[in-house]
Amino acid sequence: MASRVYFSFHYTDVETFRANVVRNHGLTKETGKAGFFDASIWEDAELHGDYAVKRLINSSLENTSVTCVLIGTDTWKRRWVRYEILKSYDRGNLMLGIHINNVPDKNRQTFAQGRNPFDFLGFTVSTDGNKLTFQEHNGTDWGIYQDLSPKIVNWGSQYWGKGYKFSAWVPCFDWTGGDGYNNFSTWVDGAK
Repeated sequence: MASRVYFSFHYTDVETFRANVVRNHGLTKETGKAGFFDASIWEDAELHGDYAVKRLINSSLENTSVTCVLIGTDTWKRRWVRYEILKSYDRGNLMLGIHINNVPDKNRQTFAQGRNPFDFLGFTVSTDGNKLTFQEHNGTDWGIYQDLSPKIVNWGSQYWGKGYKFSAWVPCFDWTGGDGYNNFSTWVDGAK
């Protein structure tokens, strides 16, 4: 059965068409099937209140099993991309990232690879193993992530009192260099 994929991206990458190259690549294949279903949202988050945006993201994540973060120049620091990543983890979605700055934009320009947003997100496990607190890095320091409450867990003692970055296990690919057109389904199947 095909995975139902939630795409997370910075809205600027839609305006320059790079995000759409990935999201719509299945439409140009001979079979017309990409092996996944798109469940992302298009609304500009800035036009809604915080509660409405969270509710919109949460409902869009329903019935998805994989979250694919399309990584452009500033994706790593976007508030709602961070929320989509952490909420995806919180609900058990598998995740992967795809760098899209090598995809020519509407002006046929490419850009240097953007920073990996999974390097700037993680969590700590309490010293008794009963609470997971989401963390974010602002480019200078780590701090407690404010848009999601800590999660009650029951982790083994080997994890107690430790912190983890998502980049330690979430795979990232380059759309152009990794032939995403032909390999996307394989990448989704291998999401962590």
